[in-house]
Amino acid sequence: MNTLTANLHFQLISFYRPTPERHKILIEDHAFPSDHFAVESQIRQRGFDPATSMVTVEPRSGSELIDSGDVLAAIETHGDELAVVLLPGVQYYTGQVLPMADITRAGHRVGAYVGFDLAHAAGNIPLELHDWGVDFASWCTYKYLNSGPGGIAGCFIHNRHVADPTLPKLTGWWGTNKSTRFEMENTFDAIPTVESWQVSNPAVLPMASLRGSLESIEAAGGVTALRAKSEQQIVYMDALLGTVIGDRVESITPRAMAERGCQFALRITDTRFDGKDVQNRLEEAGVACDWRYPDVIRVAPVPLYNSYRDIFEFVEILDGILT
Repeated sequence: MNTLTANLHFQLISFYRPTPERHKILIEDHAFPSDHFAVESQIRQRGFDPATSMVTVEPRSGSELIDSGDVLAAIETHGDELAVVLLPGVQYYTGQVLPMADITRAGHRVGAYVGFDLAHAAGNIPLELHDWGVDFASWCTYKYLNSGPGGIAGCFIHNRHVADPTLPKLTGWWGTNKSTRFEMENTFDAIPTVESWQVSNPAVLPMASLRGSLESIEAAGGVTALRAKSEQQIVYMDALLGTVIGDRVESITPRAMAERGCQFALRITDTRFDGKDVQNRLEEAGVACDWRYPDVIRVAPVPLYNSYRDIFEFVEILDGILT
């Protein structure tokens, strides 16, 4: 339903219920701007000040990665005042996978709700949101789920919450009982699933493109099978970057397989070259990649449609540019 940020707003209406004692939301310091904006606005809407109600966790000095221990420590430190923990499953800039199960347990121990932005996780890594006990999550479908720009987003609510009548939500016709919907009564009869968070029917063409993509993923064996291929491709690309490119490029993506998806966040360290110029030349050579300020080129060998030959040719092209 909706788009990712719209879904986060819908979910925060339900799960951010601040009190004078418990009013803080924990996010990452380098959160995707839209997440930051959503959290700020939700805090202000409830009469609180983001300066005191928004808590951030950031990488340690000299590191691009968030230390998972620091996340857990921040949850513990602000525990009595913490209402919601909202973090990415995969960090958009570095490609770091955060320990979602550990974060969820830590948030619940201090009495906070825990949600995740899965924009870069859905279709990239296996997710077990129900088993991890995650309260809510949202994701777009136009990255690893290939639905196209502006495609319909996804929304998860743990089923322990769906029948809770005390949970506030924004309601609409599409969330009421399907069997009686066309009786046009003005009494909201919530569908006893996450569907009750829907407010209106989605556009048919974006739904068709998403269906086609999900059928392709299913035909390929699902995300678990794709992840197995992805791990092999990651090892292959690590090896090629190490042997062919060497210290001319630095990857700031974690090395540990459990802490990374298929994205490589590359920084050009060869001072003869400007990173943005290198990215432009990669695109001119037919490589689909992007630039994230201040200095990162994001490249992702996606297992659904990228081959080992694609990886080889990318490294060959990058080597040529830097040579």
